[in-house]
Parts: sequence; structure tokens; C-alpha cells
Amino acid sequence: MKKIVATIIFAVAALNVNAQEFAKLDKSGLDAAFYPENAPKRAFIKDKTKQLEAEPKIRILYSRPLKKEREIFGKVVKFNEAWRIGANESTEILFMTDVIFGETKVKAGRYTLIAIPTEKEWTIKLNTENDGWGNYSYDKSKDIASVTVPTSSSDKEIEALSITMYEKSKNVVHIKIGWDNTIAEIPVTLQ
Repeated sequence: MKKIVATIIFAVAALNVNAQEFAKLDKSGLDAAFYPENAPKRAFIKDKTKQLEAEPKIRILYSRPLKKEREIFGKVVKFNEAWRIGANESTEILFMTDVIFGETKVKAGRYTLIAIPTEKEWTIKLNTENDGWGNYSYDKSKDIASVTVPTSSSDKEIEALSITMYEKSKNVVHIKIGWDNTIAEIPVTLQ
């Protein structure tokens, strides 16, 4: 009898293990952008001063949809409507230091980035609602800061949505977002 019960328990446990499958590869891969860019590799820097300079100040997690010969702005991404800046989960920004975003002082912390694009400019909003999917959890009453920036055109088509950050001037970091033929740069002042 004990042998039969043990066999049944083992069979049920084996079924549960097989039921746990990995998710399929997503079409819009998750990526991360850091400022400074070399922050994730700072452990490899031998010089202690340069290693400290590479401590992360900003991290952005986002999904990278592909253009796939589609008309992006005005069609896939609607003008004058909130957009999560990417695909899948809402785009997350983590400030590891206090910043000024637009004209608003923002405490270090984790926020969602939302864009409201038009033909010539984007309004970028920082929102406190985290861990959402798409724009479904976007609640404009949770916006804490916003800035409107002009867009520019890229000489080359940008197939996958891309985000990078660079120091434009002392303590001013630009978040550069590009997709299709459109580029927007958002200034953030480190405190």
C-alpha cells in the first residue's frame, strides 16, 4: 500500500513539473539603458576613481518593438494619445539620485515613462503607477512631472525602438529615444 501511495505522489509531482513551461521568445525583446553607459560593467574597471564615476545614476527598462515596414508615428503610435514608449510592459525609469525633470524636482525612485507624441514634439510624463502593461494602467492623475520636447528626423531608419543616454553638459543627461525616422531627447538634470 505504501508503495502505491508513493508511486501516485511521484506521478502527480512529475506531472506538475512537466506542466511548467518556459514562455516563448517575445517579438519585442526587453532591454536596458544605463547612465553612465558603462555602469553595468563597472566591476571590470581597475581604477577606483573611474569605477566610482561609473556608478549608475539612471536605468531605463523597455521593450524594443520593430518597425517591420509599418508607418509608426501617426499610425501604430497614435498622435495625441498616451504611449508607453515601447511594447509590452510600461517603460520603467529608475533614478538613483534626485533629478530635475522638466521644471520639477523628482526624488530618486522608480517611475513609468509615458509619451504623448505629435508630429513635431513629444510630451514626456513621469508617472508613479509602476508594473503596468501597455497603457492600460496609465492614470494621468499619477503624473508627477512632464516636459515637452521637439522631435528631429534621423538620416537612417531605426528598425528597433532604441533608447540611450549621454551627458549633454555638466550634470545634464539626455535620454535619446529613436524609432523609425523620429528622435526625441529628454533632458534630465542630476542633483
